[in-house]
Amino acid sequence: MPTLDARLEAVLGLIRSDVHVDVGSDHAGLPTELVRRGHVRRAIIVELNSGPLEVARQAVIRAGLGDRIDVRAGDGLAPVSPDEVQSASLTGMGTRTILGILNRAGERMPPVLVVQPNDSPAVLRTWARAAGYHLTAEHLAPGFWIYPVLRFERLTGSDPAYAGLPLTAALRYGPHLLRAGGDLLRRQVWDDVVRLTPLAAPGRPAQRDLETAQTALDWCSESTQ
Repeated sequence: MPTLDARLEAVLGLIRSDVHVDVGSDHAGLPTELVRRGHVRRAIIVELNSGPLEVARQAVIRAGLGDRIDVRAGDGLAPVSPDEVQSASLTGMGTRTILGILNRAGERMPPVLVVQPNDSPAVLRTWARAAGYHLTAEHLAPGFWIYPVLRFERLTGSDPAYAGLPLTAALRYGPHLLRAGGDLLRRQVWDDVVRLTPLAAPGRPAQRDLETAQTALDWCSESTQ
């Protein structure tokens, strides 16, 4: 039986749904395990290009799950009907790619999103605050680098996750992660401090980024006391 790496295990742990769509499935590993482990009743896989589309189809056939996993060709959430799915996952992509898919989704946007960008998720956290989605959970997963995994839910009002935190640091590093501390986050923040220190000078973007990292480092230190 195929296994998922730490990154996709973290994604899987944040998904519980009736019908779920996985965009850009990468060999169908995540949706296959979601169905097998009972996290979802049905899954939809969306692939843009013919090669990955056929790989996903064959993986679903080999898993014997053709009656519960539908493989569709298309761009982002376009192949999904409005209200057809309750949740979506977008993993292993750049932040801007994920943001483009979400901005094009329109009425096809589900109420729950689980995303794993390959770069800083600050833009996605900012998008969610403006789009009416709350950040309800987030994790860091070890791997080739440290992967952020975030769960957004469509809810009313302002997101309470950011209350009482310095907003810039919370958007950059994650409000739940700042409160929890943890070795992976501290390593990530410290690496930023080391990288930015020789580049920082008054008026430079690196100076603002360094101040954000130092603020986050202070919060990480407080969480361990």
